[in-house]
Amino acid sequence: MTATNGLNSQAGGSTAALLRRCAANVVTALKILARPAKTHPPRSWSKPWPLPPQQLAIAAAVALAVFLLGMLFIDAAAINAVAHLPRWLVWFFDVITDFGKSGWFLWPLGILFLALAALSQGLSRMSQRVLAAVMVRVGFLFVAIVVPGIFTNIVKHIFGRARPGVGGSIDPSLFSPFSWPAAYASLPSGHATTAFSVLVIFGSLWPRARTMLLIYALLIAASRIVVTAHYPTDVAAGALVGVLGAMMVRRFFALRGLGFSIGPDGALRQLPGPSFKRIKSVARELLT
Repeated sequence: MTATNGLNSQAGGSTAALLRRCAANVVTALKILARPAKTHPPRSWSKPWPLPPQQLAIAAAVALAVFLLGMLFIDAAAINAVAHLPRWLVWFFDVITDFGKSGWFLWPLGILFLALAALSQGLSRMSQRVLAAVMVRVGFLFVAIVVPGIFTNIVKHIFGRARPGVGGSIDPSLFSPFSWPAAYASLPSGHATTAFSVLVIFGSLWPRARTMLLIYALLIAASRIVVTAHYPTDVAAGALVGVLGAMMVRRFFALRGLGFSIGPDGALRQLPGPSFKRIKSVARELLT
C-alpha cells in the first residue's frame, strides 16, 4: 500500500490468475496494516489515548451527564415536535435518510479496492506506485467507515434502547439490554455514525469539501429524528462515535506512514498523493 508495498507483479490474463493476484495483494495490504508503527511521533502520540486517564474520565463523565440531561429534557420533546412539522419537510427527510447507510460508501470503496488490487500487476514500476498510493487512500476510507460502524452495531445491541414509539409511547428511558431486535437498537444511531465518519475522513483528504460534507452529515443526523427512528441523544452519540472512530483510524494510518504523517510538533498531515495527470497515465497504460 506504499510505493514499496511488494505488490504482486506477475503477468497473466486469465480470470483465475487475476483472482489469485487480487487475493495476494489484499493479503499484502492486511499485513501492512498489521505491522507495528514505523514513525517516531511525539510522546503524546505514542499513548493509546490522547488524554491522560484523569482527563479522559472527566470527559466521559461530562458526556454521560449531557446524555442524561438530553434524555430527560430533549428527547421526548423533540419527537413530539416532529408531529407538527410540515408534511413536505418530513417527506424530504424521509427521502434523504437512506443516504446515511454505510453501504453507499462501503460497496463502491470495497469494489474499487479489489479492482486496484487485481489490476496493479503487469504495469510499469511508476504506475504500480501510483495505484499503491490510491489503494492507501481507498483503504483508509473503507476502514474508517467500517470500524466505527462495527462498534456502533455492537454497542447498540448491548444497550438495547427502544426506538421512539416502541412500547406504545414516547419513552426515552425504555431500555432492554442485550436485545437483538431492531426496535431496541436505537443507541447510538448507525446513520449518524456513518455520516460523521464520512465528514472526518473525506474532509481529511479533500479539505475544500468540508462544508458540503458537514451539510450532508447534519442533514442525515436531523433526518433520523424527523423520521422518528432515533432520539436526539442517539444521533449525538452516533456522531461522537463516527468522529472519534474516524480520527482513531486516521491516527492508526498516520503512525504507519500510510497516507498521513505526523510532524515533530505532533500535527497530522496528509502525505502528497498522485496527481490527476499521473492517474490518467496509469489509466491509459491499463487500456493499452
